[in-house]
Amino acid sequence: MLNKGVTLWFTGLSGSGKTTIARAIERRLKASGCRVEILDGDIVRTNLSKGLTFSKEDRDINIRRVGFVANLLSRNGVIVMVAAISPYREIRDEVRSMTENFMEVYVNAPLEVCESRDVKGLYAKARAGTIKGFTGIDDPYEEPLDADVTCYTALESVEESAAKVVAQMESLGLVPVVQSVNGRQ
Repeated sequence: MLNKGVTLWFTGLSGSGKTTIARAIERRLKASGCRVEILDGDIVRTNLSKGLTFSKEDRDINIRRVGFVANLLSRNGVIVMVAAISPYREIRDEVRSMTENFMEVYVNAPLEVCESRDVKGLYAKARAGTIKGFTGIDDPYEEPLDADVTCYTALESVEESAAKVVAQMESLGLVPVVQSVNGRQ
């Protein structure tokens, strides 16, 4: 099935659940015959944006690169899910303006919940001063002003959050009605 391409941009703090939700959506969409790619922030930084720092300038370059790749894929009928902290509103808006079908998904979780999920120990290192410029600790995170979907991952299950995103895609006509992996919508 050839679907309409779209870029789903998952933004939120480290540990909020961006990639986890994207993977749940990926399973549902692939089971329905959609072409899907996930561009995960960690993986992108080790390949496409290797060598960039976490300065504001380098973060903006990273997001522009990811946005460019996502736009290329989505123009060719791929549903692209970008799971990147992307802390600055202005650069997210820039990517939105250059992408035809763009949905911003705010993965909202309180800082203390994100810290409790931190398997890599990044928050602890940031609080100890070992990592500088860590989003949510000593670098700002600018919440979306008008996200297309907001997932509250401290209150919703992964499947509930995924269902909200898919329902919004269906309502916008970006995908046909998608069945969940277990057969329910």
